[in-house]
This record gives sequence, structure tokens and C-alpha cells, in this order.
Amino acid sequence: MTDLLYSEEEEALRAAVRDLLTDHCDAAGVLARAESEAPHDLALWKSLAEGMGLAGLLVPEERGGQGATHREAAVVLEELGRAVAPVPYLTSAVVATEALLACGEEELLARLASGRTVGVLAVALHLAPGAAFPAVRVQDGALHGELTGIADAAVADVLLVPAEDGGLYAVDSDAVTVTGQVSLDLTRPVAAVRLDGAAGRRVGDAGPAVRRALRAAAGLLASEQFGLADWSLTETVRYLKERKQFNRPVGGFQALKHRLAQLWLEVVNLRAAARNAADALARDDDADVAAAVAQAYAAPVAVHAAEEALQLHGGIGMTWEHPVHLYLKRAKADSLAYGTAGAHREALAGLVDLQAP
Repeated sequence: MTDLLYSEEEEALRAAVRDLLTDHCDAAGVLARAESEAPHDLALWKSLAEGMGLAGLLVPEERGGQGATHREAAVVLEELGRAVAPVPYLTSAVVATEALLACGEEELLARLASGRTVGVLAVALHLAPGAAFPAVRVQDGALHGELTGIADAAVADVLLVPAEDGGLYAVDSDAVTVTGQVSLDLTRPVAAVRLDGAAGRRVGDAGPAVRRALRAAAGLLASEQFGLADWSLTETVRYLKERKQFNRPVGGFQALKHRLAQLWLEVVNLRAAARNAADALARDDDADVAAAVAQAYAAPVAVHAAEEALQLHGGIGMTWEHPVHLYLKRAKADSLAYGTAGAHREALAGLVDLQAP
């Protein structure tokens, strides 16, 4: 039977990442970046990717990485979710890396694993695993077209672009035009990418690479959603113990106890679903089913946790200065990322042959 408990190594990894984020990713700093034209924290990304070697967790050691598994990557994403960290970990260290692993590409994969290069798969953030994805034209050896809704494209050094000839092409960012789009989540902005005769190097077949990348993204996104849901619950409990009305802690009111108890059950179940998805991806055993189950459950819970945090913080929760709105926006954006809960429930029905009559 699979052990979904955290190992000593995973707990040590969590502690190291949390310590770094505590020192370098405080709420005030994230808010300040969200208000600027450069929301990504590239200094933090350098510390995570190069300093701690986390960009190469999913890459085998013989190919320049750390040789870890999706379980360790999930732990990192839990902590990044707890901090709403504005770094391209999910898009580069998971999605783009998985696409290159599917292609068997060596040189670019090693660059991503080192953390010195940020790679982004040029597929819209909302697309679910197995969904059809837009591709650009190949004409006279150059790429032409526009792709929209690409997360973290603004900080990408290399874009992995699907083309109509079935290939996946590596394109340098200075060969394309990146235009920011309106994004609900200020810490994970999306952009449109336009290619006007851009040169690209074919690294493999787009179909299997995109499917593998989006499956891993959906499965591991649940860990990020668990992290932000757990923060929302923990901070709300802490606040309600401190805030007083009628000379008694608000957290002592029976109605609020019931709401928090229900939320705790949902968050605990989300942790189990997220851990199962990460473990299934690590073992490549029923990963499609595990990812679909996790995403069918994760989005509603994360959104509910953030909504409860905002409401139960009262007036302070409605202010811009309090970070809870960042968590709600990330939760809402994540509920659309890599497929909605409804899309995953529909996919799950097909996977286990339980379609509605």
C-alpha cells in the first residue's frame, strides 16, 4: 500500500523552503510587487532554483537535475502556495520540464534544471490535459501566429511552442513579442505571445509532450491549492483566537466553530487528494485518474477556504493591505488553470467508465 505520509527528507525540504520564503517572501513584498510592472520576484527564483537546486527536482541526475520525484516537487509547491510566491516554479520547473522530458531533449533540459533559464510551455493556462491546444504555422522554416493566456511568459527565456506540423519548437524570448493580458491573479500574470517569422528549434512531438506536461501540472497544482487553503485556515483560526467581541474571543462562538470544523475537514481531504496525485505521478501509476480526482476536489476547497478567510477576517480582510485577497485571487485563478473541476469530473467519468446516463 502506498504511503502518503511525508518522509523525513520531504519534511526537511519543506522546512528549508519555508525558512527561505519566511525571510524573502513576506506579504508586504508580494503586495508591492503586485502593484508594480514586474510582479515576479526573480531574486527569490534565483535562490530557489540555483541556490537550492529546486528547478531540477524532476530531472534525472544524469541529465543535470536532482533526480527527485513529483512528491518532492509537491512539497515545494505547497510552500509556494502558502506564500503566494510570485515565481515561475510551476510553469518552468514542472510544466516546461515535463514537456522536455517527454521529448527526450538534453541541452535545454539541463539549462532549465540549473535554474539559470526559465522555460514556459506556450499553451494557454486554462487548458486541461487531453484538450485540443492552439498551434502556430510553420512557413519557410519560421513560426507565425499568436498564442494567448500564457502564464509567466513575461519572464521566460525560452518558449516551447506547438506548431501545426506536430512539432514542439524551442524559441528564444527575444524572437517573439510578449504582451501582458489582464489577469485576476496578480502573482501569476498571463500574456499573449506573437511570433512573426520567429526561428525555432524542433525538440520533439507536441502532442505527447503537451499531454504529459498538462497532466503533471494538473496533479501538482493541487498541492499549491492545498498550501493556500491551509494558510487560509491557519491564519483565520489564529485571527479569531485574537479578535474579541463582547469581551470574548470571536473564535469561541459556536457558529464560527462549526464553519471552521467543516473547512478543516475539507482541507484535510484536499491534502490527501493532492498527496495521492503527487505519488501517482511519481510512480506513473493511474496518474490520469489521480490528477483528475485531485483537481475535481481541489478548486472548490481552495476557493472556499480563501472566501472564508476573507469574510471571517471582517473589515481588515477587505483591505488591500491585508494579503488575503491575493490568496482568493490565486485560488480563483487556479480553479480555471489546467482544467476546471467540472472538466476533470467529466474526464474522470470517462477514465473509470462511469459516464452519466
